[in-house]
Amino acid sequence: MAKSIGRLVSTSTVRRRLHEGGLYARLPAICVPLTSRHKRGHLQWTRKHVHWTPDQWRAVLFTDESRFSLESDSRRYLIWREPGIRYHPSNIPERDAYGRGSVCVWGSIPLGGCTDLHVFPRGIVNAQVYRDDILDAYVRSYARAIGDAFLLQNDNARPPRTRIVPDYLQKETVMRMEWPTRFPKILSRTFGML
Repeated sequence: MAKSIGRLVSTSTVRRRLHEGGLYARLPAICVPLTSRHKRGHLQWTRKHVHWTPDQWRAVLFTDESRFSLESDSRRYLIWREPGIRYHPSNIPERDAYGRGSVCVWGSIPLGGCTDLHVFPRGIVNAQVYRDDILDAYVRSYARAIGDAFLLQNDNARPPRTRIVPDYLQKETVMRMEWPTRFPKILSRTFGML
């Protein structure tokens, strides 16, 4: 900047001028990048389920795993923006990875309640751990209580997609609700508020 105007300018002067222009340093909101294929999948799913009745939704067990970083966020940085436009696309950098040192939890929300929050002791969730700790311990009994109309909603993460999980669900006659890739996660947003 000094070269472009031909004199030295302090950071406080720059900050003051930005404030005068209505810009303030703020942490940006973060989003996951969506392709047009993701967006089409979200729209198709929404159109398919828009007229579901409360009884149909009552049979769905919404589940999710979430990982929380135990380290400070080394990617913390500020952006300069006007007040009230935090969620404007130009103010939202994309990020979808976790750092090292984390704890992984699982939870579910049926209509009118919630299950206990399950913490994975070693922080690792593979297909076998998912089957034994989640499907066997929580989902199977809930599915039996609901009956034939039961639907399991789980996301497209690796453990629920690995071969032994669909095999287990088929053996237990548990039906999965299809969930579009990168669809908003109900429980992750809830966990984020904790």
